Amino acid sequence: MSEQQTKHIRGVIMGYRRGSNTQYNNQVLVKVFIEPKLVGTLVGAKVIASDRYGNVYRGKIIRIHSFNKSIAVVVFKPNIPGQMIGQLVTIIPRR
Repeated sequence: MSEQQTKHIRGVIMGYRRGSNTQYNNQVLVKVFIEPKLVGTLVGAKVIASDRYGNVYRGKIIRIHSFNKSIAVVVFKPNIPGQMIGQLVTIIPRR
């Protein structure tokens, strides 16, 4: 477990968090490449995404969307553009 927390974890942006009538532009779903059992330990972890223009977007994991599929809800400040969907992100776990 301690070995897992010292490493940076990769993930991919799947899309905005949506409902039937609303879309939350500041919240995105991120598929985390980690065992499903360990996804709950990432709440509060920092997320860094960068685009091809050199812009860096920083976010934070606020909750888990799906434990079975290792999907987390991340809030970015500023909001990420739609072109970032499908891009890789780096997750820095809390210590």
